[in-house]
Amino acid sequence: MLRIHFNDADLARTRLAAAPDPLFEVAASMHRLQSSRGRWAYAGWYRAARQELREQGLERALRGVLLPLYPRAAYYPDFLTPSSGVEGLEAGVEALLATPAERVVEEVGMLDRLIGAPGWAGRLAEQEVRQEFVGVLRAYYGAVVVPHQERIQARIEAERAVRGRGLLHGGVEGMLAGLGAMFRWCPPVLEVAYPRQTRDRDLYLNGRGLTLVPSYFNWGEPVAFADPGLPPVLWYSLLHEPAARPLRAEDPERSLVNLLGRVRAVALRAAAGGATTGEIARAAGVSASAASRHATVLRDAGLLTTARIGPAVLHTLTPAGASVLRAARSAAGEAAADGRVELS
Repeated sequence: MLRIHFNDADLARTRLAAAPDPLFEVAASMHRLQSSRGRWAYAGWYRAARQELREQGLERALRGVLLPLYPRAAYYPDFLTPSSGVEGLEAGVEALLATPAERVVEEVGMLDRLIGAPGWAGRLAEQEVRQEFVGVLRAYYGAVVVPHQERIQARIEAERAVRGRGLLHGGVEGMLAGLGAMFRWCPPVLEVAYPRQTRDRDLYLNGRGLTLVPSYFNWGEPVAFADPGLPPVLWYSLLHEPAARPLRAEDPERSLVNLLGRVRAVALRAAAGGATTGEIARAAGVSASAASRHATVLRDAGLLTTARIGPAVLHTLTPAGASVLRAARSAAGEAAADGRVELS
């Protein structure tokens, strides 16, 4: 477990990042390539990423350069995901290149002691070698992350909308209390689930505040810097749900079909995790224009809220919409408990 200790100044300086951290998404996406955990949530991305890596001739660099530095383990070097990465790719790359050589040597040495590092990794202390490494990172990012940026940003915006509700209702403490199953807010400490192979540790913010960064590719436990002296950043997983499919008789939300119609019921369920108009259209098997019309009806009824993010339109549930969905699931659960579920 990681215990993060807050004081009043820390609560005032805690923030939720507005966008994903590109360099952390690079690291987390490589972990997805190395593990089958949660593969169902990334199945489409996984196939597309492997194809892009092959077509762009990056498979050798992935195996020989990147994966050895980003093992799916309890530790990889902090300098690979600098705190300024939350400001964007260029800011992160600049910080990575500016890392003092002594720190690079120390962190690569730690990687070698704990997991094992490639023999050439120590040369990353040299600026020229690090420049070449950054070139590989950029190529990887362009191949496997950039093509999916619209969906990633849409999911981040949906997460921010949910956390914003907690902030409005209960301030920063309300937001911290609602972060999910991996967290427990026990004022003034935020208890965070951590990998089992990692010892319990305490992080004292000491007035620095905390930057919370939702991550699309992280799966499971949140991640913080190993070095407590670095700016406090906590990357945590978004809630991924199985891809929406046509509602069937045995689904808990089937009563919504009778109330709203099939397409609107599917749209409401998809919006629970944040969905673009195109994603609703694919889930419901209708055209984008038809999905847009149905989303408008739900929005006019106060069940959805809509925000434009670049070229995309993101739909998320309002409190009323969430209540309707919860009520449908609750009613189905009660019916099942009473033995009244009909599968005809």
